[in-house]
Amino acid sequence: MSTDFVLRPIGVVESDLTDLAGAPRQGDEGAPDAWLVLDPAFAEAWQHLVVGDELLLFTWFDRADRETLVVHPRSDVTRPPTGVFSTRSPDRPNPIGLHRITLLAIDAQRLHVGPLEAIDGTPVLDLKPVLGDVADR
Repeated sequence: MSTDFVLRPIGVVESDLTDLAGAPRQGDEGAPDAWLVLDPAFAEAWQHLVVGDELLLFTWFDRADRETLVVHPRSDVTRPPTGVFSTRSPDRPNPIGLHRITLLAIDAQRLHVGPLEAIDGTPVLDLKPVLGDVADR
């Protein structure tokens, strides 16, 4: 099975987090707010976002090890080795990050969001609303 896909980033994360080792593992573990700096070519795509929206953010963990198939969950060597598809490890064949965030502010092509554990410079792939009442979306 060898089908190639082309993904193009729609933006980049701008964050105070610059070091993988010091970044929280999940957003609810003390992650700071951050900015998503979006490509102006996609301005129409975010025109109906509203402050307070809960969003699913998809990122590309560009510094991940794509050869990793088994990890110790949360890098805890006392835990048994586990296949990456059973974990939230960023190291995996396709290192797609999934983050549940809240839209805090909109400033032109920048979206202030939080909390976000992605480090500065992480490519942004997509944004989707968290579904509640799907009749409006």
